[in-house]
Order: sequence, then structure tokens, then C-alpha cells
Amino acid sequence: MLFRFLILSDEVDDFKREIKIDSEATFLDLHNAILDSVGYTKDQMCSFFICEDDWSKKTEITLVEMDTASEEDNYIMEDTRLEELLEDEHQKLLYVFDYMTERAFFMELREIIPGKDMDKPECSISLGNPPVQIMSFDDFTPKAGGTQDLGEDFYGDSEFDIDELDKEGFDGLEGPMENPFDDERF
Repeated sequence: MLFRFLILSDEVDDFKREIKIDSEATFLDLHNAILDSVGYTKDQMCSFFICEDDWSKKTEITLVEMDTASEEDNYIMEDTRLEELLEDEHQKLLYVFDYMTERAFFMELREIIPGKDMDKPECSISLGNPPVQIMSFDDFTPKAGGTQDLGEDFYGDSEFDIDELDKEGFDGLEGPMENPFDDERF
């Protein structure tokens, strides 16, 4: 049986990857296929998270064993087959590739294809450039000594008026948010 995953980034709008992989492959095989498809090095800590439909994290699958004293099940990429934890189309996953800043790819199991198998994973669609693999905290906060001046008004108008946030200012936002995975081209 084959799994077809769609991978998106909230940092780069035109970034998409599609990975096809055998259901009997391990999460380590999927991890390596993702890193190969985006050109990232394989020397960083990473984890998969099986998620609820609202993207809340449920089950973590780590690259190396992290907590052996926990009463919860520990899943290691090398020892865990995809089919052990994934069984439904449209299952959502997060792939955290930058632990320090908690940056991740959003993944969805788009299709389960019975009756087929493959020896090694394949990146079948590659669109756009991926975000940088590692972003330092220095890129998030001003550097000491004023070498990075974001300005006094970096986040917007320094004169904040709570009345600007009334319901009328949000016309058209009451409905459900558009789900990027609803794009049927993938």
C-alpha cells in the first residue's frame, strides 16, 4: 500500500512537496525523503507529530529516544512504521525541522493507494523553494548594541485604539478559514 503526502510551509506561500512512500516504510524513511526533497542537512533534531484536525499535537515520533521514564508510549522514527500510526486519508501531521524556533512543515496524508508498493520514497511534486532550514534566535530579536534597529514603531501604529477592532472591521472573516489542503490539484 502506498501513502501520498502533501507538504506545505506557512513561511513560503508557493512551497509544495508531494512524497509517495510505501506504508511499510518507517518514519525515518519519510524524514529522509523530506530532507532530500528540500535539500536540508540531516544533522538536526526533528520530530513528527500526529495531529488532530485542528492541528493540535497528539503523538510525537522522535529522531532519537528522548524520555525513557515517561509512562506514555515513545515512538522512534527508525522503529516505527508509517502504517502503525497512520490509517486514515487526510490525517494531519507536523514535521518539526527546527526545534529551537519550532518551525515545521504541515503535512496531510492525501491518499492511501492499496495494492501498490514501492522500494524507496519518491518526491513526485516539487514546487517553490523551501524556507531556510535553521533560523537563529538573533533573527527573531534585536541584537545587543543596537546593530539591528527595528524601529520604535516596528509592529504598527504606536497609537493603539481598541475601537479599531470592532466586529465591523472583520467583515467576511466570520466563515470558516480556507484550508490549503483543499486544493484538489494535489
